[in-house]
Amino acid sequence: MQKRSWFAPIFALLLLGLLVWGLGRLVRPKYASGITLEGSMVENWYAHKDQDHQVLFIGDCEVYESFSPVTLFNEFGATSYIRGSAQQLMWQSYYLLREALKTQAPRAVVLSICSLRYAEPQSEAYNRMTLDGMRLGREKFEAVRASLLPEESELSYYVPLLRYHDRIFELTGEDARYMLRGPELTYNGYLMRTEQVPYTRLPSAPVLKDASFGEKPVAYLDRIVDLCREKGIELILIKSPCLYPAWYEEWDRWLEDYAEKNGVEYINAIPRMEEMGIDLGTDTYDGGIHLNVYGAEKYTRWLGQHLADRGLVQDQRLDPVLAARYDDLGRRYEQEKQRRGSTNG
Repeated sequence: MQKRSWFAPIFALLLLGLLVWGLGRLVRPKYASGITLEGSMVENWYAHKDQDHQVLFIGDCEVYESFSPVTLFNEFGATSYIRGSAQQLMWQSYYLLREALKTQAPRAVVLSICSLRYAEPQSEAYNRMTLDGMRLGREKFEAVRASLLPEESELSYYVPLLRYHDRIFELTGEDARYMLRGPELTYNGYLMRTEQVPYTRLPSAPVLKDASFGEKPVAYLDRIVDLCREKGIELILIKSPCLYPAWYEEWDRWLEDYAEKNGVEYINAIPRMEEMGIDLGTDTYDGGIHLNVYGAEKYTRWLGQHLADRGLVQDQRLDPVLAARYDDLGRRYEQEKQRRGSTNG
């Protein structure tokens, strides 16, 4: 009798917990279509986390729209993955990297440094596109606490039903299809764009009133440097050849000094576009703000050669397992590039 009295409430709690979890998976955004595809990328990592990646790219759109892991493998035999998300903040980059290094031992980490400009969290929408896809664990707990805006609920990041319950009346077939696993919309984290919108003119850069970066992003950059040093990983800080928002000379000089003091490499790719062969008449999809696939491939070849010259990548194209994996990835990549390219034309 006593056993039964304990069993019933425990079973009810378990059933309630399963229901809340399942409904949370159902109602949370799937980012499977429209203009917010970036929201699915953090979750996609977990299907690849046990594969060996020689290079990890970490950061915002200046990595996930700028580098092609397919091209890096085809040209140099280097395996890679991009842990990117929209407007990924420096502390989010730190926790995503720390989580990735639980299963990875890359030779190099390439970190976008654009988010140094943000001293504080910017919006819930961008927070959600990075943090919702993280699995429960210490890294997610700490990333959420570092990212919360005053009006946000921390608990809602662990119990999505609290935040998205009103979507129950807006569900579509995508919500059911991707309830347990989000859509795979990238190529090892690369989000392809094939449109060609030439650079003409961008808004004038506002006057930089304070050239210093915020204390918080710099502190987390320090933690990334320490983490890579502890793991014996070569860290490369990178500013991709994207012209807007403006990248100021004062920031460039600060990063050059920081890199020298900390024994890491800093690359500003903007003045090297001609060397890379990037043509802003054909290699950007939005007038010079981001690279399209044609620009990303040129940029990847340039960086791949740089990594190879430094001995940071090893040619693994003769490995039959990796060759088969990247052959399949490359086939889908080329099919999408041709299909979307012909549609754009």
